[in-house]
This record gives sequence, structure tokens and C-alpha cells, in this order.
Amino acid sequence: MSGAELAALLDHNGFDFYTGVPCSLVADLIAALECPRSAPWIPAVREDVALGLAAGAWLGGRRPVVVMQNSGLGTGLNALASLSLMYGLPALLIVTWRGFRGQDAPEHLLMGEISPKLLDLLGIPYRILRPESADELLAWAREEMDARETPVAILVPPGVVATGAGAGGGVDRTRSREASTDAARPDGAQPPPSSERAPRGPVTPPLAPAPVATMPGAADEELRPVISRREALAVAVKELGDEPVIHANGYVCRESFATEDRPQNFYMIGSMGLASAIGLGLALVRPARPCVVFDGDGNLLMSLGTLAMVGGLGPLSFLHLVFDNEVYGSTGGQRSPSREVRLDRLALSAGYRTATAATTPDEIAAALRSARLDPGPHFILVKVTTMETPAPRIPHTPRAIRDRFRQSLRVE
Repeated sequence: MSGAELAALLDHNGFDFYTGVPCSLVADLIAALECPRSAPWIPAVREDVALGLAAGAWLGGRRPVVVMQNSGLGTGLNALASLSLMYGLPALLIVTWRGFRGQDAPEHLLMGEISPKLLDLLGIPYRILRPESADELLAWAREEMDARETPVAILVPPGVVATGAGAGGGVDRTRSREASTDAARPDGAQPPPSSERAPRGPVTPPLAPAPVATMPGAADEELRPVISRREALAVAVKELGDEPVIHANGYVCRESFATEDRPQNFYMIGSMGLASAIGLGLALVRPARPCVVFDGDGNLLMSLGTLAMVGGLGPLSFLHLVFDNEVYGSTGGQRSPSREVRLDRLALSAGYRTATAATTPDEIAAALRSARLDPGPHFILVKVTTMETPAPRIPHTPRAIRDRFRQSLRVE
């Protein structure tokens, strides 16, 4: 079957958010998804990041699809176990079956053998795609994931979806990718024609002027923290209204909970590194409403590629705070690479509209007020001390966190 046929069947069965990491076995499907459409394709940097995007999209009311090669089951294993399955976040996994029947390059053979076993071990129901029953299969997948509130999977053996020179039905891939990216932009802004674009260099986010740093002091001045993360969180929470906040796991969410527990708080208690991906997924499906991410330096560094996705897609309502104490506090205070690397500069280079550094309560409050006035995405680096105060573990169950958060968004 062609990729366009499969894409049409997915749309017909109510799927309306597409992300993932490409595989040649579904090149024609991705080419179809890259064409201008109401539910654009969002290319992800990793499969676990794609699962985070899908989680945010589902929380925002969408029915997501995640495309991956079966090797991506390995990359996404922890995200599936401690995010998708633990919280009950439905998604359709379209998993290509490299190494099928032992016929493939050596690097695919073991994964080809164990892919069904991995899905069985995770308790994820799956079926094998066959063109003659594709519509029936997708209807089953939709009903199963909606009823179970967990991911379901479809394994795609070689040759089932068109590949090769004819992939995409003759679509100009450059144009289709540009159109898909433009459709994903929150304001729907259209870029200049290809002939007018610079061949290299970052794409400026929609409605945003050139990124600017608003860091205190000289550009190379060392940032000296003077308050703890708990104190910084208290300032940030006080500045918030009813914005949804995705919290990184560890002490970021525990101290925020101890400061003020809100239904609008989505607490990550697993899947380190995916808070920004979840926030991005939510921001993309709710472009007119603010979305805040409370992150940590270790969390951010674990999925650094998400910065490029945020910068490239340019969600206007995205506000990303990183509380950086330069250590892995939950595991004993081991040194973090952020001691040598300024994370705000990375965000600025990735395409965030602004990147601000703050070390005092007044600077944190001022940065938040400024960010809420102008279109983003915005990045605020909050340098904090390593001091930690006792904070309880989150008492809510994962599904209770999910349900009250979704209800706060008024999603049915």
C-alpha cells in the first residue's frame, strides 16, 4: 500500500497528531505526512522524545501516532514504562520490523527477533499490518488505546508500505518538509519562497525577531547563585496564574509540590529528560494558550536535542525555566556538565526567541513578567545553590496526576 493510503486511513480513524523518527520501511508514509495537512508531521530527535511529544499532545486532547523503527523500542523503553504506561497515556506506535524473519543487515537481526517479545513484556497489545485489513486494524488500534488508555502497536514488516524511488508519489521532499514545518507553526505564518531563503543558518521562529540574550552583567560574567532552588521555585510559582506547568522529575517537582500543589501541575516521577518534550507537545496542540516547563540542568542535558525542536518549531506560548544547581541532586550531588556550559547560550543558539539568566528573586520575577508579555519561545536559566530542603514524594498516583491535569485544561 502507498504511504498516502495509510495516512488517509489514519486520518479517517481519528488520529490527529503525528511524530516519530524516520525509517526507510515507511518512507512513503512519512512523505505523505510531510505534505500540507491539518495534522502535520513533527520529526523528533529520538524515539523517547517522540513519546514525550505524544504524551503532551494527548494531554491536550489529541489522538497521537508515534512512528519508529523497532530499534527505537530500545531507545524508548524507559519512556514507555515510566511515562506512557505508568500514567496511562495512549498512543499508536507504528513500529517498522527490521530484521523480519532474520533477513536484514546484522545490526537489525537481534531486534527483529525480540521486537514482539519486547511488546509482550511491556504488556502493549500489537498486531501486524496487512494492506487488505489496514482500515479494520486501525479501527481496532483506536478502540483498544482509547479503552485501555495505554499505547498499542502495529508492526510493519518490509514491503507492506511503499518505499524506494516512488516514495511519496512523486512529491518534492524539500517542499513537502517545508510545508509540514510551516503547518506545525502555531501562527500558521508562511515563510518566504525557497529562492529567497539563505541556504544555511537557523530558521527564525514565527513572529519573532532575532534571538536576544538578556543576561545580567557582561556576556562572559560568571553567574553566582545566591538562593536555593526551593526559594527560586517559590518566586516562580507566585508569578504564575493558571498556566499548566510540566515538571521535571526529581527535586524540581517535589519542591514545587511542597511550595504549592496545583491541578495545573503535571509532575514527572519518571522518564528523566522528557519534561520539555511533553511541554512542547502540549504547546503545539494548544498554540494560543501558555505552557510552562520547570526543568533541571540534568534533565535538560539528557534530551538536549529537544532544544532544537523548540527553536525550530517556535511555539509562541512556550516558557522554559531551568533550575540549574550544577549537580545531580537526587543521586548524591554528583557534578553536572552545566558547571562548564551555559545552558541559556545553548537555547539561544537553538532558536529560542529570548534566553535570560537570573540569580536573584527580583531577576526571576522580572524575567517571568517580561516573557509573559511577548511571543516566545522563552528560556530562563535560574542559577541556584545546591542547598536542598526536605520535600515529600508526590503523593498522587500517576493517573490521578494525569486526570486532574487534563481536567484543568478542560479536555474531555
